[in-house]
Amino acid sequence: TPAGTLDTPQGNLKHYTLDLSSYPDSMFAEGNKAHPDWVAYGPITNFEVPAHSAITITVKNYDGGEKLNNDFFGRVRGTIDGTAMLNGVKITNVAPDHVGHTFTIHGMADAQNQIFVSVPMQAVAEEDMPEEGYTTTPNVTTFTFITGDAGEYVWNCEYPCGDGTIGKFGSAMSTMGFMSGHFHVVNA
Repeated sequence: TPAGTLDTPQGNLKHYTLDLSSYPDSMFAEGNKAHPDWVAYGPITNFEVPAHSAITITVKNYDGGEKLNNDFFGRVRGTIDGTAMLNGVKITNVAPDHVGHTFTIHGMADAQNQIFVSVPMQAVAEEDMPEEGYTTTPNVTTFTFITGDAGEYVWNCEYPCGDGTIGKFGSAMSTMGFMSGHFHVVNA
């Protein structure tokens, strides 16, 4: 969604916003997903954003979590000033045993001007997870980064929230449309 302009360390840039949610299952989706019990981001997982722009993403996390396989992904990386906002409070990291998901953008293997952004989403506390449906108090994370040249990227969750195969990176983690997707940066 176009949001005017934003003053950034690279000057005043066109500004766009994107609102997402992460869920403990894919029952939120309209229609019938092939695996309704798999964790999922939504409402979409493929994005197109303008080159040389400020992009603000807000993620409402409705899911719990456990411990990251790799503590690297507990730190906010690639955002303006290396921070994110979690429920209105500026953060630089989430404790590795409190992460529910991540939103991690990285480039394909070519010579393009690379983007790497990785932001952890704090897990919903176990006591706030209902037996059915979704919590009424998701953790809300907002972060802003700057796109470079046009290029093709992918994004994925780096929290091991899949099935027991491949270090918990199977099922939803390895299937586009659930915990990963395409992130295209295009010339406006």
